[in-house]
Amino acid sequence: MQRFIFAIRAFFAILFTGKLPPDIAKAYGFVPAKSQPAGKQTPAAKQAPQPKAVPELKPSDGALQMLAILQRDSRLIDFLMEDISPYADDQVGAAVRSLHDQCRDALERYVHLAPVIDGVEGTFTKLDSSDPNKVKLLGNVPASGKAPGGVLRHKGWRADKIDLPQLSAGQNTAILAPAEIEVE
Repeated sequence: MQRFIFAIRAFFAILFTGKLPPDIAKAYGFVPAKSQPAGKQTPAAKQAPQPKAVPELKPSDGALQMLAILQRDSRLIDFLMEDISPYADDQVGAAVRSLHDQCRDALERYVHLAPVIDGVEGTFTKLDSSDPNKVKLLGNVPASGKAPGGVLRHKGWRADKIDLPQLSAGQNTAILAPAEIEVE
């Protein structure tokens, strides 16, 4: 029964503190390693492998991951890279309908989108911001680049929440879809 209690205590101690409790370590003969002065390391310590650095994520990794998801769930890249000129419009339209539904489902699963301006397109809209990242002015724009408002032509899109799956260590984000080989 004592081993069972030690196992539970050890599990939670390591989970929450990252360390084995001293009484459990002593009971099983584990002793803390004595630290050597900085200049006097043992040969074994000098040869110990250094832990591998965790690769730093780049902004492009998320974009590539989303593209890989759209390929996995809807074969978007296959569709875009295929020459569709020999197909009739009705054939392309039929293919696009299912592709559209699959892409939208994948996008909604990982990204919550909302309009930049929640208004009715085609109506006058007063501008709250002149930030060119949020609002693109079209037409007869004053030289100052500022206008009180105008007709809303497109609501715009912003990502309110992004919930992409965690990338695994060492995952090559440049591979959007692995090659598939059927072995017979």
